[in-house]
Amino acid sequence: MSGTLKVSTEGAVRILVNCNPQARNALSPELYEALPRALQEAAADPTIGAIVLTGEGGFFSAGGDLRRLARAHELAPEARRANIEKLHGLIRAIRNCPKPVIAAVEGGAAGAGASLALACDMLVASRDAFFSVAYVKVGLTPDGGVTAFLAQSMPRQLMTELCLSGDRLPAERLHALGVVNRLTEPWRALDEALILVGGIARGPARAMARIKQLCANAYGASVAEQLDLEADLMVVSQGDEEAIEGIAAFFRK
Repeated sequence: MSGTLKVSTEGAVRILVNCNPQARNALSPELYEALPRALQEAAADPTIGAIVLTGEGGFFSAGGDLRRLARAHELAPEARRANIEKLHGLIRAIRNCPKPVIAAVEGGAAGAGASLALACDMLVASRDAFFSVAYVKVGLTPDGGVTAFLAQSMPRQLMTELCLSGDRLPAERLHALGVVNRLTEPWRALDEALILVGGIARGPARAMARIKQLCANAYGASVAEQLDLEADLMVVSQGDEEAIEGIAAFFRK
């Protein structure tokens, strides 16, 4: 246990659990420090091939703590920006992690909790889970990169409706849009995430890090830029021991 983060390992998978169930796993200052550190430690551990992020007690995360946000107006703009950057540092830590990060969502992912889930490389969610970007209901605007992630996965009109209404979007609808990789029965999201990532976690680590880079870059790059990056990374991969050993193992079969 590190602050509000519980860390465990199952095989080649590191499991990170946000443990703040009395506040529906609202994001805390402790988590802003503990989660990036845990991601860095998992990335540096050669025995770990993938990471699963979830919440304790049947709810992924309610996002920012409104009790703290209610006092934000008392701070200078520079201090408010510094607080927001703590969240954004957490999002960057997930996006920049060289190993696959999978969110296992039970209950709901709201506000910055939705940002946290959507920042992950893959999503597993229970059928009764929901996602919401309800900042508008308290006079705030989205943060945590959620508008960037939604724009990658749905039409502008749907994203605008979701952000302006603050309504809940069922996990089943996000699954139909391709945002959620797997739907499960309630209380089975973590188990299904471990099944999904089990084989992936045993894959070639450096190749997977390059694949993550390609997938992330593809949404903002032109075809020409993506072709160049693919060529650059393929050149590196062809000279890597992972590929040399992998190709030799293929022929031995």
